[in-house]
Order: sequence, then C-alpha cells, then structure tokens
Amino acid sequence: MDMLYTVGITLATLAILVAVHEFGHFWVARRCGVQVLRFSIGFGPSLLRWRDRLGTEYSIAAIPLGGFVKMLDEREGEVAASDLERAFNRKPVLQRIAVVSAGPIANFILAVAVYWGLFMAGESGYAPVIGEVEAGSPADLAGLEAGQEITAVDGAKTPTWQALSFRLLDRIGDTGSIAFAVKYPGSDVVYESQAHVERWLSGDEQPDLFGGLGITLYTPEVPPVVGQVVAGGAADLAGMLPGDRVISVDGLPMPLWMDWVEYVRARPGKVIDVEYRRGSEVRRVSIVPETMVDDSGKSFGRVGLGVELPEMPKELLRKFDRGPVEALGASLGRTGELVVFTLKSIKKMVVGLISPKNLSGPITIAKVATASAKSGVEAYLNFLALLSVSLGVLNLLPIPVLDGGHLMFYFAELLAGRPVPEKIQALGYQVGLFLVLGIMFLALYNDFSRL
Repeated sequence: MDMLYTVGITLATLAILVAVHEFGHFWVARRCGVQVLRFSIGFGPSLLRWRDRLGTEYSIAAIPLGGFVKMLDEREGEVAASDLERAFNRKPVLQRIAVVSAGPIANFILAVAVYWGLFMAGESGYAPVIGEVEAGSPADLAGLEAGQEITAVDGAKTPTWQALSFRLLDRIGDTGSIAFAVKYPGSDVVYESQAHVERWLSGDEQPDLFGGLGITLYTPEVPPVVGQVVAGGAADLAGMLPGDRVISVDGLPMPLWMDWVEYVRARPGKVIDVEYRRGSEVRRVSIVPETMVDDSGKSFGRVGLGVELPEMPKELLRKFDRGPVEALGASLGRTGELVVFTLKSIKKMVVGLISPKNLSGPITIAKVATASAKSGVEAYLNFLALLSVSLGVLNLLPIPVLDGGHLMFYFAELLAGRPVPEKIQALGYQVGLFLVLGIMFLALYNDFSRL
C-alpha cells in the first residue's frame, strides 16, 4: 500500500509540473498562430487521447517522466504550402523566443500562485532560539550564546527555523564570514557578530546546517512518551500503546526519549525489561529489539515506537497574516529568492563548492514528495512550488535540447540577423544530449546510493 501511495503521489506531482510547463508552450504558441499538433503528458504509447476542434491531439502516455508539445515545423517534416504561415520555424524570432520561454515561465507562475495561496492562508513557524553552543565551534568563536534568538543572517531576517535554514543553505561552500544578528528574550537590543567559515560544509552529502555552526536550536525536553506504535513491531507485539510513558529499562531510569532510543539501539536482539506507565497503572514487559543494519554495516536495535512530541512554548510561535496584495508581493519575493538560490547552487556544484552527491533524481523526488504529502497539504504544496522553480531554472540553462539551449540559438539569431547554421545547432544538440544524459545518470546513481 505504501508503494502504491508513493507511486501515486509521484505521478501526480510530475503530471502537475509537466502539464503546467507544456501548457505554457502550448498557450503562447496558439497566441502566436502556431499550429500545435500534439500536447502530450508522458512519452511512449498513448493510454488516453482526444482531439479538439483545431486539430490538436491531446495524449496521456505510458511513460510519465516528462511531456512535450509538438508544433508544425518544416524541420520535422514536409509542410503544405497552405500551412506554412502556421509553422513554428516560419514565425519571427521574437515569437519563437516567447513560445520557448513560456514553459519555464509557467513553472515560475505556478510557484507564485502556490505561495500566494499559502501566504493568504497564513504562515507560521517557531523562532530560532539557540539551545546549546559547542565549545570552540564557529558559533562559539563568534560569541553566540544559548538563549539568544537569531533574528537575521547576512542582513536577511530569520523569524523562523525555516527562514534560518534557507539563509544558511545559501552559504554552503562559502569562505568568509556569516553575519548574525541576535537578541535576548524580552529585549529589543540587537547584537551583531560574525562567524568565520572556510568552504563551509562543501564536502558534505547531507550537510548539517546548525551542527556545522556548532549550535543546537532550542526544543523542549522530550519525555519518553509513546506517540506511535509500528504494527507488527516488537513493542506492538509486547502490547505497548500510544500514550504509554517509559519509566525505566533494566532498572535504569529513562528521563528523556533519547535515553530510551540510545538504550534500545545499543541492544539489538537482546532481551530488555521495560517498566512503563499507562494512566495510573505501572506495567512491566520484556521486549527483544529487532536487529537492523545501518548504511555503514553496523547493527542497531529497534522496537517500533515513535515519540509524542511536546508542544513548543507559545511565545516562540511566529504568525504572519497577509492580505492579497502583501501575499502576492511575498510570493513573488519567495519565488525570486528560490530562482537565485538554485542558480547559485548550480554554480557552486560546477566549481566544486558543493558535493555533486547533492544532485537528486526521480527516486529522491518520489521519497520527498511522499514524505511531504504525509506531512500535510501545506508541506506538499511548499515542495511542489520548490520543485516547480527548480524545473523552470534547469530548463533555462543554456544547454541545447533544453529550452535554454533553444533560446541561446534564437538570441544569437536575433543579434546576428540570421539563424545559427544547422550544422552548429546539430553539434550543439549532440553535446547537450550528452550533458543531460550524464546529469541524469549521476542523479540516478546518487539516488540508488542513498537507498
């Protein structure tokens, strides 16, 4: 069932992004008088097809990993003399530029629309208050202290954990100083400091943004109260239920959830005697943790319990209510920030400041899409908008076979006053195809290496 859910969410996500992208090409092509022969979501044999009154065939195909809009074009076949004025290649270069750029622009518009809706519904998050500072870390050397709230990074406000994470993501691979603005609880006085970094987290496949600075953000202490029980797991078979609170294991007190987790992980396949409280009743049970193996080949124990997270203090909650105009401005700003962030990340990866292991393919997209969907509509829509921006930016890269490659040739034609020679275009497409396939294989390799 989980696999079907993952497949369904992934296909729906790809279908939305591809449909929006291709509709951008389609809509502008129609406005420019180009005859659209086929609008397809997916490749390969058609599972469903129909035609409209203008002769365009719409298709949902068997391989849902993309899509295309096929337009009348002399380069792809003979065109009747009566139809030449509707051929894409006969249109003025500015119209061809508009048609090609419309796909990525449609992806950006989708992101703006999604963020606009989310911002209209109200945005909230928790203030990034420092819980602990590691001695000798960049944060410690910068003078950051436990209890301080980080209000800005490099001059950009960070009212929530998410905002702080985004600003720190933007600094991965950098050498220099990260500027922090902080304040103490109940005070309006802002202190500024700088943490020096050198190629910060550049070689990390899964960078720990806060740990890389040497800070832990404040969260309430988590008591060992069961929130979820995995069906068929060791704890489930032993009769434990959500709401149970672990008191001790093998006679040792368990004041915090992590105490319990570390104890279980260290005892795969060994009997442990658990004392726990259910309501006013104290119960005892023996459990044998399942033996699991991590990526490094090391064994660890698991009993199949999830934690019941405590509520964050209300004074740390930050809410943002925006009207339609303010929400539109914020959505345009968020989309623009993501475009710039994506371009900077690509540049850093090319020059080696970010590990190429961070490149992800369809398997990772499927996993993240599923996880975000399970986390709720807001999380899924945020991921959809982020993915839409990424798709738009990647398609605008000046690589032949991508939209950006076509635009590169059309802008050259606009400046030179004549088309780029066919031989040069053909060579460019071959190089572009090689690059795109290479990137795809690297992304797939990274995906499989994470499984």
